[in-house]
Amino acid sequence: MRQTFKTVISVALVLIAVVAGSLAQAPTLQEQLAAQYKPVKMGSDTSGYSVVEKGTLLAIQKGGILAVPYADQAVLPSKYEGGSIHGPNSLSLMGRKSIMGRFGKEQTTHLFQVGDKVYPMKIDVNVAKDTVSMNVVACDTCNKTDPPTYNKAQVVFQFPKGSLVKASAGEVEDVIGQVLSISEEEQQQGGDQGEQQQGGDQQQQGGGNQQPQPQAEPQSIEKGMTTDQVEAAMGKPEKIVNLGPKKIYVYKDLKVTFLNGKVFDVQ
Repeated sequence: MRQTFKTVISVALVLIAVVAGSLAQAPTLQEQLAAQYKPVKMGSDTSGYSVVEKGTLLAIQKGGILAVPYADQAVLPSKYEGGSIHGPNSLSLMGRKSIMGRFGKEQTTHLFQVGDKVYPMKIDVNVAKDTVSMNVVACDTCNKTDPPTYNKAQVVFQFPKGSLVKASAGEVEDVIGQVLSISEEEQQQGGDQGEQQQGGDQQQQGGGNQQPQPQAEPQSIEKGMTTDQVEAAMGKPEKIVNLGPKKIYVYKDLKVTFLNGKVFDVQ
């Protein structure tokens, strides 16, 4: 009886440790979005501001996002709710104009246009308010802006009350993509890297005739598998999109998303 009791306690402790470990390792929504949207690194010298390290290149899909010069401390947020961009109200703009006037400066603002390219600077998740805020800065070289301005803006994505706490990263990214989508150039760059890697592997395999292999049993992909395990089960992907900590394997009929080297989502 005593031995049975000890066994039950041991099993219970193991289960608790496993559950606690999985919860500790589960990435937060903030971490998942930060992995998807790599922030730009900015610097400055006597010539002004410049991009030190590029972030994830985004393309603006909806106009009406109000931007201010990079040197400005205050940024007037634009809100995205119900499928529309809502810019700062006139009272906020008048207040900004009054403050700038006290310092002998003119108010300078800019409305981003559809198709403009920007880099993410910071992303913040506020579950209590059901908002996701993203600060962005213009990619002046992409937009062919000369002299460069590095205008910056903040977009606040307002979600329905109580929905953000149970929303997946994919669902949040879909909403963000309605306003700030990952640009074709960024996707093409990730795809080219995957094709180059796949082409190099094919060259290493050589040109010898291979005997036809018997049809294998259907393979399964489980959450937590590594990239090597997925490749062993599914073969090389058609494309690989590399976004830093986040990597996407694109196969013919499915897409496998890795976060920090392990399967996080399958679509």
